[in-house]
Amino acid sequence: MFSNYLIGLREGLEASLVVCILIAYLVKTERRDALRPIWIGIGVAIALSLAFGFGLEFGSQELTFEAQELLGGSLSIIAVCLVTWMVFWMRRTARHLKADLHGKLDAALQMGTGALVATAFLAVGREGLETALFVWASVRAATEESGSTSAPLTGVLLGIATAIALGWLFYKGAVRINLAKFFTWTGGMLVVVAAGVLAYGVHDLQEARFLGGLGSKAFDISTTVPPDSWYGTLLKGVFNFQPDPTVLQVTVWALYLVPTLVLFLSPVGFRTSVGTSTTSVGTKTQKAAHEQAEAGAAGGDDRERGGVVDDGERVRDRARRAGDRTGGDGD
Repeated sequence: MFSNYLIGLREGLEASLVVCILIAYLVKTERRDALRPIWIGIGVAIALSLAFGFGLEFGSQELTFEAQELLGGSLSIIAVCLVTWMVFWMRRTARHLKADLHGKLDAALQMGTGALVATAFLAVGREGLETALFVWASVRAATEESGSTSAPLTGVLLGIATAIALGWLFYKGAVRINLAKFFTWTGGMLVVVAAGVLAYGVHDLQEARFLGGLGSKAFDISTTVPPDSWYGTLLKGVFNFQPDPTVLQVTVWALYLVPTLVLFLSPVGFRTSVGTSTTSVGTKTQKAAHEQAEAGAAGGDDRERGGVVDDGERVRDRARRAGDRTGGDGD
């Protein structure tokens, strides 16, 4: 239930923030006449997302068992790919999201009502479709273990309700949090959830006989951690834990989770800072070399000028001595 609550909270909050930014900008710029097209676009996006979710749930029931497992496994992997891209994208652009939406909204205001509807639809619809797909995959994985959809769906609905409440508080200015840190922490936890969904997707493909190794278990601790126990349910809800995974499931889970978490939690802009420092060092080295060359050239000029002066003085000394000798002979 916790993992599904996290999905609803994270995805719902992104959509809520988008809506708040769009509406607040129109109100602040005194363009309340454009609110209706925005709400129409938001409503269409929500309706499409719900229809997509219902289509996945009820459309798959008419398929054979193997076809259901093949569809479920394939969509689970697609959902993990989309969510992984989303958490990285949001972490990178969270600080610039407001400015990006304002720019798109300004362009839409100049183009007319249809452009406003399309802007709101695309901004919210992308989040809605990702949420529907990932929620369906996560709920399906939880249902296969517990046999009940009520707890996972309750978690998702509670997460979405919390996100809507937070979005309203953000709009009113009653709540201020560091969104960059919020999306970093929730994104990291969501990567853990996605790893579990990916493992179940692989298990579905094995049951569909698309992948082999279904009978090759990595371990089986069902007697130690019964799936129906309170701690088994807790591990399942938080980490999507399975007491008897296959070798392929564990391998895919580890190969996804470890590198993805390392990349996601690494400092943003690390490569940029390294590149900048390298460029700075190179620039300083070139500057120092240039200064040394100039100093060497200046020293060479001074030595040349010094040599000319010394030669001139020696010539004048010899001339004076010759003149003295000549004057002495005349006397």
